[in-house]
Amino acid sequence: MVEIVKVSTETQIAAVARLAREIWVDHYAPIIGRAQVDYMLSNFQSEAAIARQLNEGQEYYLLRRDGQAAGYLALIAEPAEQRLKISKIYVDGRYRGQGLGRRLLAFTEEVCRERDLDMLWLTVNRDNLDSIRWYESMGFRNTGPVMFDIGGGYVMDDYRMEKQLSEPGTSHGARGSLLHGDE
Repeated sequence: MVEIVKVSTETQIAAVARLAREIWVDHYAPIIGRAQVDYMLSNFQSEAAIARQLNEGQEYYLLRRDGQAAGYLALIAEPAEQRLKISKIYVDGRYRGQGLGRRLLAFTEEVCRERDLDMLWLTVNRDNLDSIRWYESMGFRNTGPVMFDIGGGYVMDDYRMEKQLSEPGTSHGARGSLLHGDE
């Protein structure tokens, strides 16, 4: 069984922080180096950082497969722009290739539609070629490079990816939620 649960408890926050450390060290250290990964985990994916982001209105969701934490998602609604930012979308390496990334993305698209938002967007490291290809295969288009300072002498050197879900201004109406579903 696959379920997506909105993160709200300290236990869930701790599970996301543990997943982040495992996933980021494995996936990003070869791309951006261990020092930057450690900096980013400490500043953006520690338990304290996740709790702060939740208090600021960011939404986190924990993906579980057969009761085991298998991935997570973080979203930032931008209703004035009619879009939803995917701040984080990760699946543990042990669970990749099982359709869980697609499941998280489908859930995200449903959240977007339920809120009458028209577009999803995210940033992805320019050297993260497998992820870029995956996003493109999921209907995202690369809108160009973005670079921003994240402190500690590090920058994010990314591409911005966007996926238009409908024509701007088209009402979607509320639909059933994908929270807690079987695959």
